[in-house]
Amino acid sequence: MNYLIGAFKPACNISITFADGKNRKQISIEPVLGKKVEHNGVKIELLGQIEMYFDRGNFYDFTSLVRELDVPGEIYERKTYPFEFSTVEMPYETYNGVNVRLRYVLKVTVSRGYGGSVVEYQDFVVRNYTPPPSINNSIKMEVGIEDCLHIEFEYNKSKYHLKDVIIGKIYFLLVRIKIKNMDLEIRRRESTGSGANTHVETETLAKFELMDGAPVRGESIPIRLFLSPYELTPTHRNINNKFSVKYYLNLVLVDEEDRRYFKQQEITIYRLQENS
Repeated sequence: MNYLIGAFKPACNISITFADGKNRKQISIEPVLGKKVEHNGVKIELLGQIEMYFDRGNFYDFTSLVRELDVPGEIYERKTYPFEFSTVEMPYETYNGVNVRLRYVLKVTVSRGYGGSVVEYQDFVVRNYTPPPSINNSIKMEVGIEDCLHIEFEYNKSKYHLKDVIIGKIYFLLVRIKIKNMDLEIRRRESTGSGANTHVETETLAKFELMDGAPVRGESIPIRLFLSPYELTPTHRNINNKFSVKYYLNLVLVDEEDRRYFKQQEITIYRLQENS
């Protein structure tokens, strides 16, 4: 909350603490300068929210739970309230993107009449882990320009965890144009909104040089790309009908006249449980 300097100062300070153990959370309310705080009740809310940056300030709540911590009364000194949200569903991961953010927040409100309510927010991060997929097919595709270029590429699987390694090969079956270099890119495509209000942002997160120089027919180029150095998130598909985040491997070839040839393939990224 914003206050004019020297005027309308909050009547109390609120702190939210995450502690270890089963009883993980508590809040403390402390009157300012030892003055008592009259209130109409104290409550804490757990909110899961999606905010579109083109609609900034409007939050879409997909999770909302409330716990009443205190009945109307007075607070004379620092008072601590333990709390727990034991059955809350947090189905989506925290995400901060180009045009959207998904966040989880604890909101504490000390309700007051004439003096104005005192509100404190505490964001926290949610991560959701996924077991390795039972089926993870490789990707095999052919791409070419008739009578000029024919290549075949293969990636060892279609689903990767955040610290995985992309392994593959590229085969040149026909080469009648002069290739200067070849790169493999990781691209993230974020789609927000719907209909006329759809916003799409594509970022190139990684660019890996596979080859520098002209290939010949029958040549095979190996691929080995580590994902851990890059700031990736899991794939998000139609989250609460608000946004999606997808990842693509983009194979780019550049000839000596700087013409670009590319082939894009979607992959799935997931978060694997880390061993402690």
